[in-house]
Amino acid sequence: MNKPAITLFWFRRDLRLEDNVGLFHALESKYTVIPLFIFDDAILDSLPKNDARVGFIHDSLSKINNKLQETGSSLLVKKGKTQKVWQVLLQEFNVKEVFFNKDYEPYAIKRDMVICELLESNKTACFSFKDQVIFEEKEITKSDGLPYTVYTPYKNKWLEKYQSMAPVQEYDATEKFSNFHKSNYTFPTLEQIGFEESSIKVIPHNLKNVLNYHETRDFPALDSTTHLSPHLRFGTVSIRKLVNWAAHKNQVFLSELIWREFFMQILFSFPRVVTHNFKSAYDGIQWRNDEEDFKRWCTGTTGYPMVDAGMRELNQTGYMHNRVRMVVASFLCKHLLINWQWGEAYFAQKLLDFELSSNVGNWQWAAGTGCDAAPYFRVFNPEIQLKKFDEKGIYIRKWIPEFDLGYSQPIVEHSFARDRAIATYKAGILK
Repeated sequence: MNKPAITLFWFRRDLRLEDNVGLFHALESKYTVIPLFIFDDAILDSLPKNDARVGFIHDSLSKINNKLQETGSSLLVKKGKTQKVWQVLLQEFNVKEVFFNKDYEPYAIKRDMVICELLESNKTACFSFKDQVIFEEKEITKSDGLPYTVYTPYKNKWLEKYQSMAPVQEYDATEKFSNFHKSNYTFPTLEQIGFEESSIKVIPHNLKNVLNYHETRDFPALDSTTHLSPHLRFGTVSIRKLVNWAAHKNQVFLSELIWREFFMQILFSFPRVVTHNFKSAYDGIQWRNDEEDFKRWCTGTTGYPMVDAGMRELNQTGYMHNRVRMVVASFLCKHLLINWQWGEAYFAQKLLDFELSSNVGNWQWAAGTGCDAAPYFRVFNPEIQLKKFDEKGIYIRKWIPEFDLGYSQPIVEHSFARDRAIATYKAGILK
């Protein structure tokens, strides 16, 4: 019996049905579309069984599946090594076309290259689309075609190009939902995937906080952030809708979205930054890398309230306020002289919004080793930061309940640590 010809749409970092570029084009296919998600063992095997991000992905997929069921369709969910899963899919179905949205991280680029070669060897057409950014890869470059490595000129070019085409086209596929393949695939439980519920949850985003973002963003006690970052990371919101809206609401917030794309193009153009300093002149820095100091930083017991509150917030919720992230990162690299890679790896384990490009970019910024980084002699004073941005101590008391009972002594004295950091950097910078 001949199998019906079908198109597969592969969800990855775009967990939504609305304004999804690849899905929009897939639904224009002459074949009915089966939506697919693969839980990739190459990623999952390194995660704890209660990883909150996997729970969020599962919950987001469940919502997609419920919506699909209203059309008489359903989501096909698989788990395993991606290449092996695709080999089975090509045997199971008569796949004529595969559509997906691009991912720009090194692992994803290699994975997609392998899968596309497999599909082409099966005479299956493969189509990929830009979806998670406004401008990708080499769309924003200097006049000589080279990538920008300084944010401000990149931002200016980005804004110039955006304004020439604003608003960016959005893709409404609602009228095409009838082209989903009729099916009733069993949606797996979190336990069937090998995971369990986490007490940590992704918070719904709040766009109202964009309106006064420029006035409130530096004060962690206000809880005035948008909580958008995990939703952007996993694509439960559309970057096009968000940018088109933010461009008329708050330019400071828009600048933060541009920073995201700046770091993405840095990672794409210079993939070595994942494991090496962007500025190789900093390779000679002699990090202390004291394991006991690192443990106290991780657990929020350094004796510096702003640092400790931030780390406890991260450990308990998977979130950390952006101003506080700068303080704790600077403290690790400068006060404790611990390699930024240690902090980057810890954040990668804990952050709900972990995105490789931004995590690496921001850590190298804090360490002074990255592109457009804070200079090595800029050392945040955690006590001054506390007075400026949490003067009444509301934020620190939320996360350090024992603060008023006689807080622990600082792990290192600030002036000593600052002088030591500057001397160590100066001695380590290669001429």
